[in-house]
Amino acid sequence: MPDFHNPAAFLLLLLIPVLYFLRIVGFFSRMSLVATISDWEGDSFSWNKKVRNFASMFSRCLGCAGFVIAVVALADPVLYRQERVYTSRGTDVMFVLDISPSMAAKDIGGITRLEAAKHAVSFLVGDNPGATFGLVVMGEEAAIVIPPTVDKKIFLERLDTVSIGNLGNGTAIGTGLATAVFHLSSSVAPKKCIVLITDGENNAGAIHPEISAELAHRNNIVLYTLGVGTSGSVPIDYVDPKTGKSYTGFLNSSFDASSLRQIAQTGGGRFFEIQSVSDFSLALSVIIKNQSVVQTYHSKTVNYDFYDKLILISAVLFILCWFIRRIVLQEFI
Repeated sequence: MPDFHNPAAFLLLLLIPVLYFLRIVGFFSRMSLVATISDWEGDSFSWNKKVRNFASMFSRCLGCAGFVIAVVALADPVLYRQERVYTSRGTDVMFVLDISPSMAAKDIGGITRLEAAKHAVSFLVGDNPGATFGLVVMGEEAAIVIPPTVDKKIFLERLDTVSIGNLGNGTAIGTGLATAVFHLSSSVAPKKCIVLITDGENNAGAIHPEISAELAHRNNIVLYTLGVGTSGSVPIDYVDPKTGKSYTGFLNSSFDASSLRQIAQTGGGRFFEIQSVSDFSLALSVIIKNQSVVQTYHSKTVNYDFYDKLILISAVLFILCWFIRRIVLQEFI
């Protein structure tokens, strides 16, 4: 429920019945003359009473609503929300996301593998405010999109910009993992982990995935691998960002899960096979549960004011009321 800094402003609502009474007793009445305008053989001029009465009533409702909202704005409503401010470091999670063209296959809940991965990661990040998240993308090469950060808004904005094919057609798993290890190795977080999300095997880059997994293990970084996609012929719709050429058809989907399982074992983690949206959610929830740490925090009260928004709404309603009464109906308000 909102609180009000100036509740006395609600006394202004008493003006509504007062003005209504004054209008009933004729205080605002103007002198008027009834005139019939007609030619010698034609019908006399007349209004469409139903439309006119409806428009007049609607404009009065707009005016009344605008006045009520203005009064509420003058009462200065505010909402209080408790937010956690963490005073200790949480888990560092670095996602390594495959953006090769095969991630455009639509076999995960009717959407592409990349979109399913982005939805699952977004949900996980939003549901774990105490952890720190970073993102690496990989194709023929690998690049850091955002280093580990506690700013969830920035992370989600950067994640949303990720698209298929920007780093070529290959899958440099070793290079992607090595990039993630480099950005986590100096972290002082109590727990650190890498989550590899891919639908293929390593076929590009100068670093072997096993070497990167061993490097992660030596730096106390736990490595999890998620193999995304179903087997068989799956639909794919892909636009090459470099050439603009569109590819539509079917992809013969298959990859050796044993290599991803071996990488996870070397990195001290676990392999997950992802064939549905629920598999994604389950895998990420297990990972974050295994890597969670106890954090200290204090609560902070945050105020959300609505004065400016309500005043804007009230002004729009008054303008609409004036337009209908003065321009459409050609009445004086």
